[in-house]
Amino acid sequence: MRYNADVATVRPIRTARPEPIGLHDHALAHLQYIRQTMERAGAFTAVPGAWGIAMGLTAVGAAALAARAPYSRRWLLVWLAEALLACAMGLSGAIRKARRCGVALLSGPGRKFLLGFAPPLAAGALLTFAIFAAGAPELLPGLWLLLYGAGVVCGGAASVRVVPVMGLCFMGLGVLALAAPPAWGNTLLAAGFGGLHVLFGILIMVHYGG
Repeated sequence: MRYNADVATVRPIRTARPEPIGLHDHALAHLQYIRQTMERAGAFTAVPGAWGIAMGLTAVGAAALAARAPYSRRWLLVWLAEALLACAMGLSGAIRKARRCGVALLSGPGRKFLLGFAPPLAAGALLTFAIFAAGAPELLPGLWLLLYGAGVVCGGAASVRVVPVMGLCFMGLGVLALAAPPAWGNTLLAAGFGGLHVLFGILIMVHYGG
């Protein structure tokens, strides 16, 4: 006696649902995502170490050129060109570092750094032309070092500790430049924008992901 296979087959009325993800597994995945995000953000200092070294080397070259005609129009143009070059290099380095760390440049530490860094730089640019036009260019080295350092301190408050420390070192050189004889100005600019950038660039590159 034969049975019909189609009749004997038992088919479920409803499709079996996949088993829900356990609350414990979901929480672990969420915590892992948060940890990875924080690690990427922590590696992003908003200050590129390798490009900071390059900025320091170009500043040393600018100081050598500017020393031939201190506090003249040529001296000012050399340092303004160096400032534009350094800004372009720093921005390019920050963009590359943000991509490598997997974070957006204008969110988190990068955004906070720019918000704190930009106003002192803008003030320095405006004061530069006013002071030079007033016939007191010997004040510019101290002004530049002080305001650049203030910008790094303010912007670096959201970054790793080494960044605001670098800003304080710039501010210290700025105070020294204002108190020292005018003949020291160009050398102190080289020590700050050259030497400090190289020194802290190496520290950031070694300890904070380039």
